Amino acid sequence: MNRAEREAFLEQKFKEMRHYEDALYAQGVRYIAGVDEVGRGPLAGPVVAAAVVLPADFYLPGIDDSKKLTEKKREELFDPIMSQALAVGIGVVDNRIIDTINILEATKKAMKAAIDEAAVSLYHKKGEKIQHVLLDALTLKDVEIPQTGIIKGDTSCILIAAASIIAKVSRDRMMVEYHKEYPHYSFDKNKGYATKAHYDGITACGTCAIHRQSFLRNVETTFLKLG
Repeated sequence: MNRAEREAFLEQKFKEMRHYEDALYAQGVRYIAGVDEVGRGPLAGPVVAAAVVLPADFYLPGIDDSKKLTEKKREELFDPIMSQALAVGIGVVDNRIIDTINILEATKKAMKAAIDEAAVSLYHKKGEKIQHVLLDALTLKDVEIPQTGIIKGDTSCILIAAASIIAKVSRDRMMVEYHKEYPHYSFDKNKGYATKAHYDGITACGTCAIHRQSFLRNVETTFLKLG
């Protein structure tokens, strides 16, 4: 695929991924938040959600599910999304709360916090309210805004994909900072996910303050499988 073909492909994909937003815009809905989270699976660190409200004329081909993008590409897309967004909210729920209420409830808590922060930001900037929320798979009972949960939304909806990028880059940067405090676990490389280097650190030094104890009950068995 040459450069022109690549650009045409990304443009077409962007148009296809605007399907949900365009349907809402056609109904007169102007302020839509896309919401996604990262960090449900790691052994350490928080779960982080982002809520992003973008203008109707937002255009940035190349946006996709953060898991499908390289770290370099995510970083390249982060600033344009942030600079063009009408509002952004970040919700962070730490490992202690994850251990207390379980990862699913922690994910919902992070998503609600992100939506609440984006709602406050939008009102301060525009004097407007979020009119609809698009989420990856979930819906939230304690959010009193019309919602649509979209299966695989991070790959099929621009707003959710944008939120996935903001959440992923934000969490990765947090884990790089945690690495400075807890260098034995290679958090700068694995971002808290289960890797051999991470397990080696646990074996040598035990766990640290940001480990999810509820995720580590079968560490020894898992480590033996990796070893």
